[in-house]
Parts: sequence; structure tokens; C-alpha cells
Amino acid sequence: MLPKALQNAIDALGALPGVGPRTAERYAYYLFRANKNLSDNISKSLENLHSGVKSCPVTFALIDGSEEVSPLYDDPTRDKTTILVVEEPLDIYAIEQTKGYHGTYHVLGGAISPIDGITPDQLHIKELLSRVENDKAKEVIIATNPSVEGESTALLLQKTLLEKYPKLKITRLARGLPLGVDLSYADQITLSAALENRTNL
Repeated sequence: MLPKALQNAIDALGALPGVGPRTAERYAYYLFRANKNLSDNISKSLENLHSGVKSCPVTFALIDGSEEVSPLYDDPTRDKTTILVVEEPLDIYAIEQTKGYHGTYHVLGGAISPIDGITPDQLHIKELLSRVENDKAKEVIIATNPSVEGESTALLLQKTLLEKYPKLKITRLARGLPLGVDLSYADQITLSAALENRTNL
């Protein structure tokens, strides 16, 4: 019923996570009605996405296609003896926004999830162990997400790291109730972490 080009756009947008059929229709129709430059810019940026972005061979952060390693790792002012471990590359940028961390990063590439078929050997754990040795790391900060999968991954990392490097300092980001959230809205994992990490007044 719809013109083929419009239907193709709807189908392509509908393949994105979190975009249902109605939302895909609205996006496609908006792009059709908007200035053609908008569609051209989006098209060009997507066309260059895979050739212009690659994964750092050391930290597995996202870097420009022309770079050899992550600038955050190559920066001489960064403390290579401190490694902050995250699940996904975009987690790095959330930490960087705080401007309070001056070590390096390591991206696991996900979290252990048997339901989704993600096993420990699919994550960049072996590479993390190599980095601890090569960079003479003194501390590894585990910053996995506060989910069941994130907790399982953190426990495995802690066990694996301590088995090979017993003197290594391993820490986790503080967890608990965020400001402005009512207790009744907090999930079980958050409440448990808040109780476990309670502080003296």
C-alpha cells in the first residue's frame, strides 16, 4: 500500500532495538517530509560507520579508523597501572564525563549471560590478564552494570584476577540508592547493594 522506498525505510528503521512498527513509520515519514539534507547526512554517516570506526586492539574501546590505539591509552598523562573495566565501549564516555578518572580502560565486550549465549570465553578477559601483567597494574576497578549478569561477571573477574595476581588491588564502583529515588521504586539488586554498602553517620 505504501510506496516501496518508504516501506523499505520503515523496515530498515524498524530493525533498530526499541523501535516498534509505529515509531519506524513516524521516523520514516518525518525523514521524507524533512529537508533532503537531513536524509543525506544520515545516509552518509551510516555509510562511513564501519570503515571509520574500529576497536582498539589493547583496550577494545572504539577509535577512529586512522588510529592505532585508543588516545585514552596512548595519553602519557594517564595512569596505566589503574585499569577500569566496563562492559561496553560507550560506558567509557559516561565515566569520562565525570572528569574524575585518570587511569585507563578495558572493555569486556558484554557480560556473562547464558540465556543470550554469552560465555566467559567470549569476553576480553584473557586480554585483561595480559594487560595487568604488561602494564604492571596495581588496581583493577570493576565497573560492570548493577544487573544479575553484571554481578556474575564481576565475581568471575575478581576470582580470576586474584588467582593469577593475589596482590592486585581489586575495587568496585560504589553501588546503592541514587539521589531522588524513593525506596518503593528501587529494585532488589539496588536495595541489597545499598544495605551492603551502608556508611556510618
